[in-house]
Amino acid sequence: MTLSLKRFSFQAMSAYCEIQTYDESRINAKKITQELAIEIARIEQKYSSGRKDNFLFEVNQSAGNRLGIKLDSETRALFDFAQQSYEQSDGVFDITATKLSSIWKSQGESEPSQKELDALLPNVGFDKLQRRKSRLYLPTGMEIDFGPIIKEYATDHIAKLAKTLGADHGLVNLGGDFGVIGPQPDNQPWVIGVANPTDKDALLAKIEVLEGGIASCGDFSKYLSIEGKDYNSLVSAKSGWPCIGLRAATVASHLCTHSGSLARTALSLGEEEGLQRLREEGVKFASIGHNGKIQGADIQII
Repeated sequence: MTLSLKRFSFQAMSAYCEIQTYDESRINAKKITQELAIEIARIEQKYSSGRKDNFLFEVNQSAGNRLGIKLDSETRALFDFAQQSYEQSDGVFDITATKLSSIWKSQGESEPSQKELDALLPNVGFDKLQRRKSRLYLPTGMEIDFGPIIKEYATDHIAKLAKTLGADHGLVNLGGDFGVIGPQPDNQPWVIGVANPTDKDALLAKIEVLEGGIASCGDFSKYLSIEGKDYNSLVSAKSGWPCIGLRAATVASHLCTHSGSLARTALSLGEEEGLQRLREEGVKFASIGHNGKIQGADIQII
């Protein structure tokens, strides 16, 4: 029997997901995908915000408790990823800023008042968290939301798990975050399309990857304009306002989590500064500015 591509799609983490693997048997490929889907569901249940029956809720309920809460190794790793993004973005991206992001989403076409933002900022700041060994001490009034990090983490984790289950060639797609299980059987790269904001049926660019992961930050189809000034969808935890950097960026690197961190960092800076940072990192990327200009490195612009 020869290897052929098997594709299975499903809904998870409020998004369309797909796992592609090359296998001689569709039955075996389906079995692997089912095991991976179960693991994705476990991660989603454990860390999804807005639930009252999971570990993230317990973490947020511990705010102000002098005893703190004990974190398992998986959650400690997530906090490490969050700290990396926080530091790389100079404090702009912050998993404690969920209330800031929520108030912007609830405003629709208008913006919240500075007074409303100022009232939330004291309860924001990753640097205000205390971690001692395996315990987390969350200040009173603060909430954690892993946001895009959880999907990026799951993508890397599932790609790695697929290999242990016997998949040698495959690709994980969790709502637009990609993780390479292994290259295609002829050692050819996977070709990932980046959405075109002006045409939902067309692509902006294509990125080829043999390994690692791809993640995006920003909204390729929407952005905010206030009094003639354009903002992207990343809300700064430092100012409470959306950032004025690139409208969106898609990055490919050795891990999906690393790609996501770099994409957020790029959006946290001004457009030119963000592009310069990505070029300095030497990664493949595609970006779009507020003027619609498409730029990138080691990609095919369409």
